[in-house]
Amino acid sequence: MIRFEHVTKRYADGTTAVDDLSLEVAEGELVTLVGPSGCGKTTTMMMVNRLVEPTSGRVLVDGRDVAGVDPVALRRKIGYVIQQVGLFPHRTVLDNTATVPALLGWKKAAARARAAELLELVGLDPAVHGPRYPAQLSGGQRQRVGVARALAADPPVLLMDEPFGAVDPVVRERLQNEFLALQATVRKTVLLVTHDIEEAVRMGDRMAVYGQGRIEQFDTPATILGSPATPYVADFVGSDRGLKRLAVTPVTEADLDPVPENRHSTDGNGPSPRAYEDRTDGKDRATRAYPDRTEGNAPSPRTYGDPAPVPLGTSLKDALAVLLQHDTGRLTVTDATGRPLGVLTPDGVHRALRRATEGQDRATDGQGGATSA
Repeated sequence: MIRFEHVTKRYADGTTAVDDLSLEVAEGELVTLVGPSGCGKTTTMMMVNRLVEPTSGRVLVDGRDVAGVDPVALRRKIGYVIQQVGLFPHRTVLDNTATVPALLGWKKAAARARAAELLELVGLDPAVHGPRYPAQLSGGQRQRVGVARALAADPPVLLMDEPFGAVDPVVRERLQNEFLALQATVRKTVLLVTHDIEEAVRMGDRMAVYGQGRIEQFDTPATILGSPATPYVADFVGSDRGLKRLAVTPVTEADLDPVPENRHSTDGNGPSPRAYEDRTDGKDRATRAYPDRTEGNAPSPRTYGDPAPVPLGTSLKDALAVLLQHDTGRLTVTDATGRPLGVLTPDGVHRALRRATEGQDRATDGQGGATSA
């Protein structure tokens, strides 16, 4: 859907912002561009909608060279989300969201209906938030309106420049998750610029790690974290890249232990079923009192919180976060119907990371090493 062919951007003072870039983004793919400030990632993105013109090379969208398309017409067909949002302060949220459809000649009623639909899609009640003005919204709500406005005319391509950088970390993570859920529905072709490696890993189907004006490595987050192509990439993704990889490694059945049997005994030598007292604590969370031995050799109850099951395919990061909140040392994993498939333990997390690393090592050996764009 988006293709850069030997694109260079050189400014009059001799600064080369982008140097001989060749890159292709598939239809429906979300690609993150990550790197330090001034490395050329935003310049790359802005050449797609001609806010910046390349010095040489070609940028194509859906097979068409954007240099031959009227810039205004081009930008109306490409969604654009920036950190500062850029909402019109004197217009209501509903009218802000309807801006592009109105510019494209939609009837007012149709544009407003589309705006209301998009506000609802990003989690804002159009009846409540539509009549408000941007100053009456929180930072996270304004970001949602910015995303809704960018999607209003149903563009095939969405450009996002640090879209979640202006909000606090808790809101940022929630917005990231909401956008990923939205992307699973709308499947736009997305270029997302960020300086945050955690965000690039979380969001991208693939990510491009920029050096100075050049891409050092372009691959899936798991591949880059597992097999950095250069010392620069290894340094940029960090020495804790193994931990970052938890976010992009899903739980599989191979990582699970069998569901344990009830620890009952009927031979008179072990605890009876009465030794396990099911009850509910003050937070309505199911708990069990398992027998434990004190120094006096008398049984004493110990309470463990039972974590709620997670579905197969949950990231190891999310599964481990749940696992660490409880004392059982295991987490039930279910299929799509809710049927238990097994339990994940800390040993299982370790096995999963080893499996992912070994699988990547084999893939890299077969390809002759990682390649950059």
